[in-house]
Amino acid sequence: LNCSRPRVQSTNLSVRGIQTEAMSVTMFYSMYAYLSHIPRLHALGIAILAYVVYYLIQVVKRPIIACADGPFKQYLIRKMPTLENKYWPTFWCVESRAQTVLASLLRSKSLPRVNYRREILSLKDGGEVALDWLEEGCDERAPCVLILPGLTGESQAEYIKCLVFAAQQAGMRVVVFNNRGLGGIELKTPRLYCAANCEDLCEVVQHVRRTLPAHCKLGATGISMGGLILGNYLARKSDEARINLSAAKIISVPWDVHKGSDSIEKPVINNLLGRHLAGSLCRTLRNHLEIYRDIYQDSDIDIQRILRCKTIKEFDQLFTAKQFGYAHVNDYYTDATLHNKLDHISVPLLCLSAADDPFQPLDAIPIKAANQCTHVAIVITARGGHIGFLEGWWPSTKDQYMCRLFTEYFTKALIDEDGEFERASNKMHEHFLAKRNVELGSDTNVPPPVLLVDKPVEQLEHKVKLM
Repeated sequence: LNCSRPRVQSTNLSVRGIQTEAMSVTMFYSMYAYLSHIPRLHALGIAILAYVVYYLIQVVKRPIIACADGPFKQYLIRKMPTLENKYWPTFWCVESRAQTVLASLLRSKSLPRVNYRREILSLKDGGEVALDWLEEGCDERAPCVLILPGLTGESQAEYIKCLVFAAQQAGMRVVVFNNRGLGGIELKTPRLYCAANCEDLCEVVQHVRRTLPAHCKLGATGISMGGLILGNYLARKSDEARINLSAAKIISVPWDVHKGSDSIEKPVINNLLGRHLAGSLCRTLRNHLEIYRDIYQDSDIDIQRILRCKTIKEFDQLFTAKQFGYAHVNDYYTDATLHNKLDHISVPLLCLSAADDPFQPLDAIPIKAANQCTHVAIVITARGGHIGFLEGWWPSTKDQYMCRLFTEYFTKALIDEDGEFERASNKMHEHFLAKRNVELGSDTNVPPPVLLVDKPVEQLEHKVKLM
């Protein structure tokens, strides 16, 4: 009898398990029958309600401001109301890749061509770049903003025109810096451009500063790779940049180029965006093959292979890194990366990034470093994609989050009628100098940190001939 008890208990458990399973199946079929008989209009209403709840909870959020407590952060919070409000992405377009692509399409279809005044600037090494000016409707005291486009962008790129029209509406001058070989300019030397080299930008900033009246303030903004070039200029030429620039801004910059390169190669949609940009790089090179003919003739460089590159990293490995004298593409990416250079920046720098940027994962944004930096503030929105930041039921190309933040910041910083931004900037610089003196004085045996500098043009041309 005692032996039979476990068998009885086991049998009871089995029966209970079967009954529970049967009840679950019954409930599933009952739910299925209920849902399958719901009128389509009701089902659509439930789906819309669920999406609205998701949108309000997960999508609409106030941006994060990563910046050290001090004059800069206090000024931004007090003077820029956009930073205190929630960012409402376009209701039906919240996915990062959709924001990126749709923003480009809408701007390209709706924004007219800009009638710039073109200036050709000859550089010290014999190269030429195009500076496109827009000064219509500006008075003689109007400040100026220098704009640096992205990887293969130029002054007629849709995201550049978006900022140009916003600046014009705010009464500011604009000058767009087209990199070598872009904007319809022929190459005069074998050198193109890269994210880590800011020699050309140094000459452009000095020229623009000399061209403008002495009382006109100058600001600068860089988008994507243009932000990398500007950021490296601000860090490597810190004192020079402070003399020439009153304020700076970067948008959708790939802070850590290594992680950004890995992110853009992820399948499937990210990889398609990367292939599109790689194709643009190949077209830029193809447009200037004539000047490279003699260089490649007696070298082991396979130009046809370079023109077939499918990824940005492959192009940089076979062409960009070698052209600028780097032993490996990873050395180039390390030199271009900004996340470890924020402490060297002494010009007030506002940065706009999206947490879902397909070109830069959230964990690569230097939030911790910015929270300890006096001159850098990173604004991070929950959504926005790469140079997207669409908002409204139907996105307007005239009033977008990216442009509104751009004009809000530069009108406050450059026009500065009450002088409050200048006073805040001076206080920031005092903190910057004090912090640097403490760091240098903490150990007299340790030399000051040295940043990698741009390679001289003579060395660059020698490297190119040896390829």
